[in-house]
Amino acid sequence: MRSERRTGLRYWLRDRFWALPLAIALTAAGLAITLTAVDQELFGSLPLLFSGGPEGARALLAAIITSMISFTGLVFSITVVVLQLTSSQFSPRVLNTFLHDRFTQVALGVFVATFVFAFVVLRTVRGTAETEGFVPATAVTAAVVLVFISVLVFLRYIHHITQSIRVSTIINRIATDTRTLIARRYPPDDASAPSEGVPAAGPVHRVPAAEGGVVQSVRDDRLADTAAEHRCSIRLVPAIGEFLPAGATLFEVTGTAEPPTREELCAAVVLNEERTLDQDVGFGLRQLVDIALRALSPSLNDPTTAVQVVDQLHDLLRCLATRPLPPRRRVAEGVLLLTVPEAGFDDLLAVAVDEIARVAADDPRVRSRLHRMLLDLADVARPEHHTAIARMLQAFTEA
Repeated sequence: MRSERRTGLRYWLRDRFWALPLAIALTAAGLAITLTAVDQELFGSLPLLFSGGPEGARALLAAIITSMISFTGLVFSITVVVLQLTSSQFSPRVLNTFLHDRFTQVALGVFVATFVFAFVVLRTVRGTAETEGFVPATAVTAAVVLVFISVLVFLRYIHHITQSIRVSTIINRIATDTRTLIARRYPPDDASAPSEGVPAAGPVHRVPAAEGGVVQSVRDDRLADTAAEHRCSIRLVPAIGEFLPAGATLFEVTGTAEPPTREELCAAVVLNEERTLDQDVGFGLRQLVDIALRALSPSLNDPTTAVQVVDQLHDLLRCLATRPLPPRRRVAEGVLLLTVPEAGFDDLLAVAVDEIARVAADDPRVRSRLHRMLLDLADVARPEHHTAIARMLQAFTEA
């Protein structure tokens, strides 16, 4: 249960672009308070770098505050422009790739943290040149160090953002994330046959969804434990990645007169506005296909990008074709506790090939690459995947 909470919190924090910058800014505020307290305790006993008076400290800190606000605004503007460019040129569905980018979040966090640090230190400076006052020299020196760090981060940010909008970088990043999910969801050494189970006999209870949304992820362990506790079988009706309208059936529970409560069941399912790569392999393929379709549109006419996408789709489909794709279910003592529908290999193959093949009907480069991909998949695929590949290859040849 604790691991599920940690997983849910990690997904929640990952989808909040502001979370990491805010954490860095709060850390900077705490550091400023700590260093100021150290200065008050050790004032005059340490050889500190900053030796100016109160007015000099105020001027320096005010300059840092002003410059860091400008830095932050510039980085935010660049990020927004990149998001707009990516959405219009590639696909709106790849925006999460940028919103989850850790270095962009760290860069914004460093700039905001420097501003917050200088602002907190400024309020502790007391006195003037004619009167005795207090200057937190250690904290002021730390503010100057943070400015130099911000400059280095800004230069690195410019390099990072220019590299991140390259089409090859975007395609490779999506493919890498999808490949990671495939390795986690379908281990290559998992050759054991899935356990067969019989659903619990009894009345069928349909549990509606309290709100609509796309099924992003399901906590299998939690639902399986609930089914074992109530001695019933639970079946998720929509597949991972499908949209479910509010009030539609989310679960079917069989085998018990007192099924689990809707709150208990719905707490194990994450419904949100759009698909993600948490558990949805098809979404990774969908993003790549969208990029290829946009590249093949008359407005862009960029078949080279489409070929790059097909290359990555080939690699991902090869990973899938050479692995067992067991159904997602849990069985205990011969009783089927949980069933979670997912896209099979034939569905994923159709997502990767159908639309590109149709749009690229007049492009020999893309069609040739798709044909070679299907021939290679037919050579290496596991026996249970041969039928889907043969059917796709026949349809592609006849088209």
